[in-house]
Amino acid sequence: MKNEELTYSQAIAEIESIIEKIKTSDLNIDELNKDIERATELIKFSKSKLFTTEENINKILEKLEQE
Repeated sequence: MKNEELTYSQAIAEIESIIEKIKTSDLNIDELNKDIERATELIKFSKSKLFTTEENINKILEKLEQE
């Protein structure tokens, strides 16, 4: 799934799935590398979503204070 199609909840679920897979599996180095790269992408995506949401909330609160 491409990041543009992901929701925050889906990204977090996939990160949790990768973590569980790493904890419970004997991964070869290629699989581990692939999973770590994907988790890194998902974490960046999630951080961006959180930052954007925080900015939007702050803008709304500022508008409410001005009214």
